[in-house]
Amino acid sequence: MNFTPHGKHLIAGAWVTGAQTFASEPSHGPSHDYSVGTPELVDAACTAAEEAFWSYGYSTRQERAEFLNAIADEIEARAAQITEIGTQETGLPTARLEGERGRTTGQLRLFASHILAGDYLDRRHDQALPDRAPLPRPDLKMVQRPIGPVAVFGASNFPLAFSTAGGDTASALAAGCPVVVKGHSAHPGTAEIIAEAIHAAIARCGVNPGVFSLIQGGKRDVGTALVQHPLINAVGFTGSLGGGRALFDLCAQRPIPIPFFGELGSVNPMFLLPAAAANRGREIGAGWAASLTMGAGQFCTNPGITIVIDSPDADVFVEAATEGLQVTAAQTMLTDGIADAFRQGRDRISSAKGVTELVTSTCDMRNATPYLYATTGEEWLANEELGEEVFGPLGLVVRVKDHAEMIQIAKSLQGQLTCTLHMDGADTALAKDLMPMLERKAGRVLANGFPTGVEVCDSMVHGGPYPASTNFGATSVGTLSIRRFVRPVCFQNMPDDLTPE
Repeated sequence: MNFTPHGKHLIAGAWVTGAQTFASEPSHGPSHDYSVGTPELVDAACTAAEEAFWSYGYSTRQERAEFLNAIADEIEARAAQITEIGTQETGLPTARLEGERGRTTGQLRLFASHILAGDYLDRRHDQALPDRAPLPRPDLKMVQRPIGPVAVFGASNFPLAFSTAGGDTASALAAGCPVVVKGHSAHPGTAEIIAEAIHAAIARCGVNPGVFSLIQGGKRDVGTALVQHPLINAVGFTGSLGGGRALFDLCAQRPIPIPFFGELGSVNPMFLLPAAAANRGREIGAGWAASLTMGAGQFCTNPGITIVIDSPDADVFVEAATEGLQVTAAQTMLTDGIADAFRQGRDRISSAKGVTELVTSTCDMRNATPYLYATTGEEWLANEELGEEVFGPLGLVVRVKDHAEMIQIAKSLQGQLTCTLHMDGADTALAKDLMPMLERKAGRVLANGFPTGVEVCDSMVHGGPYPASTNFGATSVGTLSIRRFVRPVCFQNMPDDLTPE
């Protein structure tokens, strides 16, 4: 059964339209019209979310777990339609959309089981000591409590896992926080059908409909109204550094500032150490080429930089990466804007002083073809622009003189989502020298792998020091992400009937 979008916003259980519309720009298939969001719709959604919080925020963990599982069920019931509209809008292949849908429903079910276990509550109890001298101690209980309505911005590169019912929404709902989503204009039809699934789960579970709203489209005024609305208590965002920093500043400038949990991007550097280069340089080079071009390079964990000591072994690595990139066909990018930004990034890198072209190609329209460049450690250290993200299939090899220059580059890095070591046993001493810098610079440090797969599990960290994210103590993937939307409350001498479960 085909899915034909109706183009409306979902505001507290009602599908509503606005005075203006915008047309989607699919990679293929028909375009559809969608209502444009307004600050007035933002106010209605936030007001409804605050009202819903008085019941949903104080619901049981069992009730919230049933709601999360119901959302997952309703998404799976619409599987074929989601894949159809998602592939049309984004150009992503069917297998990628199906995998991302599984990840999305898996996240929801993971949070359902996580809150039932109760570990996230971090419950602590210091019993009263009435006879303690010189002063008695009261009975003290601490538990994490939901913060209230949360705003979530859909991501361009993950129409399911980081958008309408993605990780930010799932973790906020698990915590007991209603959610207002601003859908991304790159995939409004996908956002709409996922909102329909959440709407059906709300009806099925008898939840206050204000617990979820979706506002489509809209210009900067809609995003501004959302992050500055006095009833919003936190913001989840995945997107560009420029857009995220602007929203972060708005959150900080509010009369009552709120936390902005933004995942903004990263070049995800890889350090290829000498023994690994000698023993496995060709294998690692081929693997890097595959990782760089996966999904047209449109992953925030795309490993865009490799640092290697200049040597014949480095030549073998570069040769294998070059061969792997040269046989990669053009891929469709998510939007015309992303494709244009990729070409601008390519031009910035290719025109930089001391940069050599290794793989060049021609990409136009919404297509992306891979590029590979090389520079020296000295040039890297002299030009900060070489460390800025290019969102797409572009790699830069940094050939350093020796161990000391490799360590100097590690120290110069900005905050990253990931850093990777490719090493063999003989590299342990250098790896130990690098680890303090890499641990300080990144939220996830890998050995002998590629960072473009982010496992959804208890131990995963998807975040890092700025500019990788705006809050180095948080993650947007994994069960720890629920901590963003709760806060500790201490109850002193409180009767059991008035203490949270």
